Amino acid sequence: MVASDFEFGPDGLLPCIIQDWRSGEVLTLAYMNGEAFELTRRTGEMHLFSRSRKEIWHKGATSGHIQRVRALRYDCDADSLLALVEPAGPACHTGARSCFYRGEPAPDAPHAQAPFEVLPGLERTVGARRGAAPEDSYTAALLADPVHIGEKVQEEAEEVARAAREESDERLANEAADVLYHLTVLLASRSLTLADAERVLDERRA
Repeated sequence: MVASDFEFGPDGLLPCIIQDWRSGEVLTLAYMNGEAFELTRRTGEMHLFSRSRKEIWHKGATSGHIQRVRALRYDCDADSLLALVEPAGPACHTGARSCFYRGEPAPDAPHAQAPFEVLPGLERTVGARRGAAPEDSYTAALLADPVHIGEKVQEEAEEVARAAREESDERLANEAADVLYHLTVLLASRSLTLADAERVLDERRA
């Protein structure tokens, strides 16, 4: 894949959607010219073209919030890119994780978060609780007692099995949520994430 494979716009630019490799969250929409694309491929870190400054910039060169490229994809017309990255910090200049932090859900949407955003958000919350006092946070108390986390995962798994046998779909969903929460905390206690388990599933599929 080289720059000449793409249909750059009249301004010589190609829109690039930047997406978190692990969570699937969209981080920003930016632009590349041919040189920025080649720099990105060569260095493995995002290089973009600033339309306001009319120059190439290395994402994170000043802030330290670099974005390591895990995959580059392009659409069927070869006129836009999708970059899957591992971000080292916020994507937005405001300090927000994503540039798309404003807006509102549809009137009939029950929640502001999309389903795919829930587990990554939970993992970040668990990470933020790591330094909290155990008496102030249930999550912190679990992180301070890894053996107890394992016991809780086992207990919640048994409750899921019972709900599947004897209870309503709503109860099953609630018990499954408890398993996911405690499993997330258990993995975090070993400096692992749900993505580590997902990677194993992907390898098994192959």
